[in-house]
Amino acid sequence: MLFLSTVINYIDRQTLSVLAPVITSELGISAIEYGNILTGFLAAYTVMYVGSGFLVDRFGTRLSLSVFIVWWSLANMAHAFSRGPWSLGILRFLLGMGESGNFMAAFKVVSEWYPAKERALVHGVIQGGAAIGAIIAPPAITWINARYGWQPAFLVTGSLGFVWLALWLALYHPPESHPRITVEEREYVLAGAAQTPVLHKISAQQILSYSQTWGLLLGRFFSDPVWWFYLFWLPKYLVEQRGFTMVEMGMLAWLPYLSADLGAIFGGWMSGRLLAAGRSPIAARMAVMIPCALMMPLSFAIHHAPSRTVTIALICAVTFSHMVWKTNQNTLTNDVFPKQMVGTASGILAFGTGLGGTLFTWMTGFVVQRFGYSSIFMVMGVLHPLSYLIIRRMVTRPVSP
Repeated sequence: MLFLSTVINYIDRQTLSVLAPVITSELGISAIEYGNILTGFLAAYTVMYVGSGFLVDRFGTRLSLSVFIVWWSLANMAHAFSRGPWSLGILRFLLGMGESGNFMAAFKVVSEWYPAKERALVHGVIQGGAAIGAIIAPPAITWINARYGWQPAFLVTGSLGFVWLALWLALYHPPESHPRITVEEREYVLAGAAQTPVLHKISAQQILSYSQTWGLLLGRFFSDPVWWFYLFWLPKYLVEQRGFTMVEMGMLAWLPYLSADLGAIFGGWMSGRLLAAGRSPIAARMAVMIPCALMMPLSFAIHHAPSRTVTIALICAVTFSHMVWKTNQNTLTNDVFPKQMVGTASGILAFGTGLGGTLFTWMTGFVVQRFGYSSIFMVMGVLHPLSYLIIRRMVTRPVSP
């Protein structure tokens, strides 16, 4: 159920991105206005990482995740009634408020139902839903648009959440109150949850006092916006700048997201091999990250590629490298911080990710409208090398509290 909610989450957020060439043309939305609309989504998404976590703890996973998916599904469906940049921006903000709650609730559900030894696998399955949603969205949404128009596309994708909700309410209960769990199963689940020790509270101020925190935060701030660009701007770029029709874009735009998914798998496997060969965790991650950083200047060539085939191939190489990088960069959090700090540290670093994505997405609209896409690809080509230098300088050893 958590895998499916994540698939729906990404399909809903991708609906506007896939339809952007049509909607921005029909509603007269400029590149700057489109960038502002996306910024509204990311700003709400980032802030609600904290707010939604509080709501999950306060009201429980069953109710809170139900409210989150109803909220963002209704917000997504309401996009069909947009009449200009202001109405679209407000609805995008509301969508962002609900969507981050999916992941906060998922973290809590995993803690409720799975012992520590099983949680990494379950998190992997849940995160796989993001890649599957991004792969499904372009062909499915362009098909709906071609047959029925862009407004029904939002209504159809938004309605998926209500189908999921009916199954969730029928199937999910916390283990202590589940009507269909046996006594033995309940004891096993609750015993597994009890394996996680309750440790003293770690303050954010304490975590911010470490150079490792700032190294990882700045590393994410600079490198993560590249993913947000490909998530939000790629369909618009392919249609408006590379001559793809909406149908052609729908048939091919999923390939960079598939490439990213393969990169995530390869990145984890490769650093695992280096660990098995005797490298320290930080050394293994950095050894995998440096060739990825050196690959990212391929972005310089994307806008000037001689054919659409070469364009897609270069973008796939970049998204593959980015996700190899991102997998190892995220894992550094577990390598650097003791267990009792990981939760708070992850929240701080997620804020860095959201802040970087928000500012970069806002800037993209201005740069595209005034200087063109070539400048954006030039900037993206240097972000990962810069991020690598920061992490290499500031993250040299694990934190010793």
